[in-house]
Parts: sequence; C-alpha cells; structure tokens
Amino acid sequence: MAKKKKQKLPGAKSLIAVLIILLVFGMGYWWYKLSEPDFVRYDAFGIEIPSNFSIHGIDVSKYQQRINWGAVKEMEVEDVKIGFAFIKATEGLGRVDAHFARNWEKSRDAGITRGAYHFFLAPKNGALQAENFIRTVELMPGDLPPVLDVEQTYGVSAEKLRAEVKAFLETVETHYGIRPIIYTNVDFYNKYLKGDFDQYPLWVAHYLQKDRPRITRNWAFWQYSETGNVNGIRGKVDFNVFNGDSSDFEDLLID
Repeated sequence: MAKKKKQKLPGAKSLIAVLIILLVFGMGYWWYKLSEPDFVRYDAFGIEIPSNFSIHGIDVSKYQQRINWGAVKEMEVEDVKIGFAFIKATEGLGRVDAHFARNWEKSRDAGITRGAYHFFLAPKNGALQAENFIRTVELMPGDLPPVLDVEQTYGVSAEKLRAEVKAFLETVETHYGIRPIIYTNVDFYNKYLKGDFDQYPLWVAHYLQKDRPRITRNWAFWQYSETGNVNGIRGKVDFNVFNGDSSDFEDLLID
C-alpha cells in the first residue's frame, strides 16, 4: 500500500507572516509609547509639564502687561526654570507691541535668552511687514533668531499667503544674516506651508493632547500649553520646550 504523503498544516506561511506583522507593529507601538513625553504636574506653574525636555520657556506680549523679569528668572521648581522667552515685537505693516521695548530690555537684563516675533497679516505685503520688524528689533549675540508667527489666512489664497511669507522670511534673513523661525500650528503648517518652508526651523503649537506635535517634519520648539503661571507675570502665559540639549540650543543662537 502506498504511503500517504505528510500533509502540511494549512496556512502555515500565512500564520507566520501574521505573527511577524504583529511583532513589528507591537514593537513600533511600544517605541512610540516610550518616546512620548511624560507629563508631571507642577502646582506652582499650574500645569503639567513634559519631563523629557530640559530647556523650558514662555512667550509673551502686551496681554501679560508689566512683567517682573527678575521674578521670572528666579522661579525654579525642582528641575524646571524659565530659560528663554519669545516676545511679541510687531504686527502687520506698522504696529509695535506696547510692551515690547521694556520686555526686550528687561528680559536680557534678567539673564533670560530672548527672541522676538512678528504677527503676520496675510493680506499685507510681506516685505513691508519685514521692514516693520527690522525697524523695531535690534538682535544681539546670544539672542534667538527672529520669528514669523503665521497662523491665519484672512481669506487670501494659499498661493498669495506663501508668496508673502516667503518675501518676509527672505527680507529678514538678508538683514540679520540668520534664518528665521516659523511659528504656527500643526494643521496650518500641513495645509499651507508644508513642502515650501521645510528648511526653516519650526516652533509648533500643539496642546490639549498629551503627546508630541503630530507633524512628520522636525521641530525646534513646542508650545504645549497656554494656561501656565509664572512668578512676575499676571494671568496665564504660554509654555514651550526646546527640542534638544544645551549644546543644540547654543548652536541656534545668534553669534
């Protein structure tokens, strides 16, 4: 009698493939979870702060009124202190923030690394907006690069928005000799700026959810909360972290 051939288990190769896929996805998930920042509650700051970062900062404008920069500098809770501040300087073609001059001077006097930003109005000429910023802001060695805050279209086309943003950035870079930083939120960047401005350092706004900014490109700063408290400042203030160590931070500053 002929011997029966040994039958292979049905679907063995498929089963192995499924197991491999599950293993890969499982490893990817745990890598993602491990790479997420841990948030720790600091009652003195009034918010939860991501502990995976060592350099913390704030951004301010006239809405924070008269700031005691010495008190801001002196505040330190466990391992968290304010190491940098972005300060609103200008808006549109001719507006200057009412508290900029004082904030700009006093933050430096207090020993806080400072940066200045311009609030962009998309319907207005980008180069002329840059001139408003240049007239107002004198950058010095040790300052952060200039920042363009662009987060609204005001009804203009995406093409016009990008053209005016480009004009602003190029004018500012030519004057100061350093590449500006772009500030915006994840959705706005992906919809209007992605692909055309990826070479610029990014300061990205993304809060309410406890994870890193959901953006595929690299980023330098992350604004993760708008409800923080800091000694020397009345009312709420935005909190940020720098994505790097002290050496990376120094490399970003103006020589």
